Amino acid sequence: MDILSFNMNNMIRNSIAGLLIIIALGNTGCKKVLDIDSSRAVGEKNMWNKLEDTRGALMGIYGLTRSAMADNNSFWIYGDVRSGDFVSPVRQDLRAVIGNQLNASYPVLDGMSNWRRWYAVINSANIFLERVGDVKAADPRYTENNMTVDIAQARFLRAFAYFYMVRIWGDVPFIISSHDGQFENKRREDQSRVLAWAEQEILAAAADLPYKYSANDIQQPGNYYNENETRWAGALARKLSAYAVLAHIAAWQGNYPDVATYTKFVLDNYGKGAQGYLSTDDLARPGGFFYEKKYNHMLGFNFDYGHADGYFTGHIEELTLAAPIVNKSVPDIYMTKDSILSIFNEVKDERFSLDTLGRPSTERYFANFNGKYPIFSKIKVITSGSTDPTFRFFSSAIVFTRLEDITLLRAEALAVLGEKQGAIDNLNIIRELRKLDRYDETINGNLVDQIFRERRRELMGEGHRWYDMIRYQRIRQLNPQFLQLINNGGIYWPIAQDNLNQNGLLTQNSYWK
Repeated sequence: MDILSFNMNNMIRNSIAGLLIIIALGNTGCKKVLDIDSSRAVGEKNMWNKLEDTRGALMGIYGLTRSAMADNNSFWIYGDVRSGDFVSPVRQDLRAVIGNQLNASYPVLDGMSNWRRWYAVINSANIFLERVGDVKAADPRYTENNMTVDIAQARFLRAFAYFYMVRIWGDVPFIISSHDGQFENKRREDQSRVLAWAEQEILAAAADLPYKYSANDIQQPGNYYNENETRWAGALARKLSAYAVLAHIAAWQGNYPDVATYTKFVLDNYGKGAQGYLSTDDLARPGGFFYEKKYNHMLGFNFDYGHADGYFTGHIEELTLAAPIVNKSVPDIYMTKDSILSIFNEVKDERFSLDTLGRPSTERYFANFNGKYPIFSKIKVITSGSTDPTFRFFSSAIVFTRLEDITLLRAEALAVLGEKQGAIDNLNIIRELRKLDRYDETINGNLVDQIFRERRRELMGEGHRWYDMIRYQRIRQLNPQFLQLINNGGIYWPIAQDNLNQNGLLTQNSYWK
């Protein structure tokens, strides 16, 4: 289900009209290009005239991005379910994803194969960038700096959408104008060219993005849209968001010198963005890291329960939680005891470990370990962080990246580049944070293996696992079957038949023909 309750912490309460227009426009465009029906029936004569219009339109892009990630629980099914760490006891569609049978006929898989929701993000950003100058000309309250920062966010979100799609489908149609009217179909563009463009766009955006909003940042002095710092904390893309995504783009391309450069910028400057490393308790408690909006959401899309923002679906809790956490007898996905013990195989790990008698001594990531279905409960934001099991209404944030992710990404880059001690130092930051002993090659084995093992533990349930597996095999090349999947394009999703029907220049991903 598309979640279009773009409350975004009540930031657009005074610009509902503008938001509705941008949502309508963002879901349009030309059917010939994007598989999106063209229905631009909403008049724009009353839009793009005043400060409130740009605010509503910009928040609309954020809302569409959040919706694209939450729709069908796509963010977690793409990133966590496909890896096979989780199993599904009841849902055949999720079993198909786990088994890489992505062309099976299920509504969820059909929806996840359709890129329409992402082109809605791109089209709304395109419209914003084309029309924002009209507001500058019409409303003297809309300052040059306000427009500069707004444009940077729109460029960032558009580039992020393309990066997100490339990881899912590979080559994608490339469109950077709204095409008001009829125009020709477009073929898929080579993903390397799309990513090169995305990198340059985000670099340009990073130059204009602040570390914080409404905090007298040199890039954005004064109160942003007349709101104080608390209103914007962690809710919008910032300079560190840009460099973190740049690091992920470079890692996906295997460009580890750039990964090292971008991650260094983040680690050298995270204090300027009021960010820091998370305690295990803060990471896993109901009212902790995943609750509401936080500066530590280096790039996150929050749901604020205090503003009636949340839902029954579109959160990982819908997939993972069951009794005794919520009143649901069987989870949609769970991790077997053998898998848990093979992943969390070191003593003293604060996330999960067993005592000398084989009983859970620390189980912040899991509940009901000795029951039939161990419950993955790392993320469990029920209503406002409650522990009441009777009401399955969730409001956890979708977090794309955080400081621990970037630290381990830097360790990965330095290990590949042969800077062994630097890689170990960054790995040990996370190991010591979770109360593990420092890395010792004679005990822990291959350094790259241990970095990815730590990513598997630390970032479990945060949408990274599938992409980590691809990068790991590209580096280590230990699994011939997985390498064949990479080489044959099987790591990508099939393109929805609706997309193919509406644009005759599109071709199906070769693996799924």
